[in-house]
This record gives sequence, structure tokens and C-alpha cells, in this order.
Amino acid sequence: MTPKDRDMERDNFDTAGSFSKLRDQMSSDARERVSHRVCDTLLEMTLQELQQNASDKTQVELAELLELTRGAIAQIDGRQDVLLSKLTKYIHALGGDLELVARFPDADVRITQFEQEDDGRAAAEA
Repeated sequence: MTPKDRDMERDNFDTAGSFSKLRDQMSSDARERVSHRVCDTLLEMTLQELQQNASDKTQVELAELLELTRGAIAQIDGRQDVLLSKLTKYIHALGGDLELVARFPDADVRITQFEQEDDGRAAAEA
């Protein structure tokens, strides 16, 4: 196959349709394994990836909801260390809830000290 033929083949390749066909040909076990891998991948994202992939909100919309500038959102997205209160507001603005879990060898412990109450105040402030 020549490079020109490969280019033409790639241009005619319908990724979504081809994946659907491939998935339809897979055994149920294989489909389940793929589904688990997709879920695992979705569970590991940066804040920017989360905003882009798990939410329909743009950076501008997120900035408006949080009453920040788009630049401030970009800074949060790029930081390695973010205040828990900012992270909670960020996740809520995306439509999600943030849970803090400490994992120990014998058990997982959900930390509730920082959770939001119905009126929006942190439980620790009550």
C-alpha cells in the first residue's frame, strides 16, 4: 500500500462507526473488559480534562459560575496544589460532588468535615 493509499483510507475511516462495528463483533466478556477500562480511564483525569470531558461547560461558563476570570480557571487547572474549598466549588460548578476518602490497608474512610450542607456552608463552619 502506498502512502497515498493509506492517506485515502484514513480519510475515509469513520472512527465512531468503525468502533461501533468492532464493538458489535466483540464477545460480551470483551465488551465488559473494554467498558471497565473506559471507566477506569475516566476516573483518572486532571481538572482541565474533567472540565473538557465530563462536563458540557466551557472554561468561560465555569468562570462565570465561580465568579472568577477565565485566567483564574486556567491557573486552577494547572496547579498541583489547590485549596479544598476551591476544588469543591469547581466540582460543584461542573455539576458534581467532591468526596474526600482516606485509603488505609484495612478500610477506606470518607472524610465528612469539609462537606457542604444544604444551605451551602461547609459543615465545619456550622
